[in-house]
Amino acid sequence: MDQIVTIYANYSLQTEVLAASIRSTLHVVQVAMIGAHCATIPIGVLRQLINHPLTQAGLEHFLADAKKVVNTAK
Repeated sequence: MDQIVTIYANYSLQTEVLAASIRSTLHVVQVAMIGAHCATIPIGVLRQLINHPLTQAGLEHFLADAKKVVNTAK
């Protein structure tokens, strides 16, 4: 895929690259880094992207901090 993205860019071809057959979160990162404009991503992979353990930990930390701010503002 990176070759076709490079060719299109070299010749200023007005087209978009669709990444298909995405099977993992790593594939999502790879095609984004290569320069795909859009991708067909199964719902299970989308859920994995959203429900990453670090995302959950960050959200919990953010909510705890927000609660402290609200409590001190009262």
